[in-house]
Amino acid sequence: MTKPYRDLNTYFRERFGHRVHKLTVDAGLTCPNRDGTLSTAGCIYCNAKGSGTGAFARGLSIRDQLEQSKIPVAKRFKARRFIAYFQSYSNTYASIDQLARLYDEALAVEDVVGLSIGTRPDCVDDAKLDLLARYARHCLVWVEYGLQSACDRTLRRINRGHDVACFTDALARTRQRCLPVCAHVILGLPGETRRDMLATARFLADHDIDGVKLHLLYVVRGTPMEALYRQGRYTCLEQQAYADLVCDVIERLPPRTVIQRVTGDPHPQELVAPAWAIQKRATLDRIQSIFRQRNSRQGIHYKPPAPSGETSVDKGFPTG
Repeated sequence: MTKPYRDLNTYFRERFGHRVHKLTVDAGLTCPNRDGTLSTAGCIYCNAKGSGTGAFARGLSIRDQLEQSKIPVAKRFKARRFIAYFQSYSNTYASIDQLARLYDEALAVEDVVGLSIGTRPDCVDDAKLDLLARYARHCLVWVEYGLQSACDRTLRRINRGHDVACFTDALARTRQRCLPVCAHVILGLPGETRRDMLATARFLADHDIDGVKLHLLYVVRGTPMEALYRQGRYTCLEQQAYADLVCDVIERLPPRTVIQRVTGDPHPQELVAPAWAIQKRATLDRIQSIFRQRNSRQGIHYKPPAPSGETSVDKGFPTG
């Protein structure tokens, strides 16, 4: 079935001519929002694993992780090439030498044709971006920044540790090196309205973002969000509401933007709520159904960027 948005598989086939699959890598790095540089608490939705697989803690090298992941993925999806996705924590939060060793190890694995580096916008300096640009001379390199929201008030509320201006600066410096950027956005953050979430979509559209990952805010055990939820101070999005929001956001993004993800994959043993978050196929089907009902597609409500000096927040969207 043709999707009403430009998904990651389509992008890879356009670039490589065949199926390419991302393989998650845990490099054992940490985050300035957990190691005491900014705070020790982390973002309020993030637990001690930091979206990691725990592979590094189990003693698996980067090579071992990739080699083990390749076999079932190649069998299931018929993938011929792979992208090493450094996912857990902040994967530019180390010395240049350490990062180079990690990236080199990944690219030395047969059929790995690129890197996708998940990190924070406050964890990249020019030297690290120059390092990634050198890799991009001979392989595909994406930089994935956690924005989460384009509302500074929300970022303070979730203890994010950086503001929107930090993301904008990192985006500009990354693009100076011709590296594509994927922004991570969470829908359903505490205190956010539909207006706030659509303001984030407009922010990304105004910046002609290369890629977007949309995530549901689900409640994970051992996080401040769990306490808020159990105290009745946070209510999770319903599945229909989330699916509607996903479509609303995608409709406002440029047609060229790669929609890399439209929902997350919570660990069932860690999930507190909502229970429907583990029903990924049902959520994807609902999103497709809404697009069909609306006779809609990506970019149908996209508007070109505002004139220089005027942004969507200038038009009344709250930024804190």
